[in-house]
Amino acid sequence: MTPKEYAMDRPAQAGSVLDPVLRRRLMAVLARLPRQRLESILAQIAPDVEIHPVRGPETGLVMVRGRIGGGGSPFNLGEATVSRATVRLSTGEIGHGQLLGTDRQHARLAAILDALHQRGDHQGAIAAFITDSEAELAQAERRQAEETAATRVDFFTMVRGDD
Repeated sequence: MTPKEYAMDRPAQAGSVLDPVLRRRLMAVLARLPRQRLESILAQIAPDVEIHPVRGPETGLVMVRGRIGGGGSPFNLGEATVSRATVRLSTGEIGHGQLLGTDRQHARLAAILDALHQRGDHQGAIAAFITDSEAELAQAERRQAEETAATRVDFFTMVRGDD
């Protein structure tokens, strides 16, 4: 039975590898982390994993759509560059990676870690890595939001001087 057939036979259970919420969370973190972090975790948990490329890594464009006022009619905002890759491990797990930008190696590493996460022997290590990384990313976003807020100008409180 292929991994795709296996996935179609089993319903997704919360907390399982097939859980779409868990997979979305994993993919979001892998796409946002620096490539060096992905290289380091891969070297720690599976330095000699056998990988077969299925697709890519490749770079292309996707159309970004927007809505006026957040709820109006959709319109084409512009194009964004994305990189993606699909790999298959020698044990049959298939992993996908995609991210904004042109870093094909980053997409390949994300695909490898996605495939490894589907294996029981690496799932715990990758889950711990993702949890720690989510906390670091959230802290970096808070720091950036604070720096941005410090430069905010409130024009309603400005007083015009009368000479």
